[in-house]
Amino acid sequence: MDILIGLMSGTSLDGVDVAAIETDGRSQVRSLCFESLAYGDAFRDRLRQLLNEPDDPSSAEVERELTLHHAEAVERLLGQGNLPRKAIRAIGFHGQTIRHDPAQRYTWQMGDGSLLSQQLGISVVTDFRTADVRAGGQGAPLAPIYHAVKAADLEKPVAVLNLGGVGNVTWVGSKPEAILAFDTGPGNALIDDWIYRAIGQACDLGGMLAERGSVDPIVLSELMAHPYFEDHPPKSLDRNSFSVSRLEGMSVEDGAATLTAFTAAAVTRAQAFFPGPASRWLVCGGGRHNPTIMKALARELAGPVEPVEAVGWNGDALEAECFAYLASRSLQGLPISFPSTTGVSRPMRGGRLHAATV
Repeated sequence: MDILIGLMSGTSLDGVDVAAIETDGRSQVRSLCFESLAYGDAFRDRLRQLLNEPDDPSSAEVERELTLHHAEAVERLLGQGNLPRKAIRAIGFHGQTIRHDPAQRYTWQMGDGSLLSQQLGISVVTDFRTADVRAGGQGAPLAPIYHAVKAADLEKPVAVLNLGGVGNVTWVGSKPEAILAFDTGPGNALIDDWIYRAIGQACDLGGMLAERGSVDPIVLSELMAHPYFEDHPPKSLDRNSFSVSRLEGMSVEDGAATLTAFTAAAVTRAQAFFPGPASRWLVCGGGRHNPTIMKALARELAGPVEPVEAVGWNGDALEAECFAYLASRSLQGLPISFPSTTGVSRPMRGGRLHAATV
């Protein structure tokens, strides 16, 4: 069993999550500690600009700053968890997704693994998605194998729903190989973008704006007419696959309500692709903190809908833990993506090692 650290900066652009686990990279995982470091508003704005203009000449500067934010998050975790630096086998560094276009066999997660390793004196594993995408896979989602390990002792089938900027789901069946995963559609990103454009606020805190608004059924129907929802999984999305432009002229509350309903409707549509009904839905990611989203999911989904804390998991740490686990598998030459999770033709290894220099 090795101790590894995982880092995640999601499409919600809220900051860096960092977690340490002890694992064999196979069936054994023990969560150790977790920390989160929020981005300042100015840096978040620069990241948001790159999502719209990835060729911006400031990208190298932003990448360096992003990497240093991650280094700071790791330093905080080491101190908080009383973890000796020499005890860490490696760090799994996902980076920030700037563009994801598997149809063109292209994906870009910004982050400088060499710089991070130099700053911390710890080996770093990066670039988890490229090998899968180049082999014809979707490159996402990558968390399913970790979800399956965490869910080993739960009643099956179970659905693990991650509501970050983009939503993704892992359906775990009763057999070890029975896993299906794909992006459901928008998670929080469209809601966040709408709120930011309308009132300059980062998100709909607590879902309060959506709770006060009314859903526009015509706009919701038009959003759900996107061909993505008829595609069979595995399938994945870019953060910018959908737009808030159709909501122009709506009040901030009605727009938030409609986009919240869109997120829930997309998840509801996703369950039609499951091999069998899920006995329960476990929700992780920032979306589980939004009561309006959770109530909408509970109304529409078959089976109970609960935050992952109901089974003793930390829903804020889960994705960061996942990349620590994937780093362990990468170091051992084990596959991290599979035909039923990304659509790749065979189980694929992934990750690139930046070894620490003594």
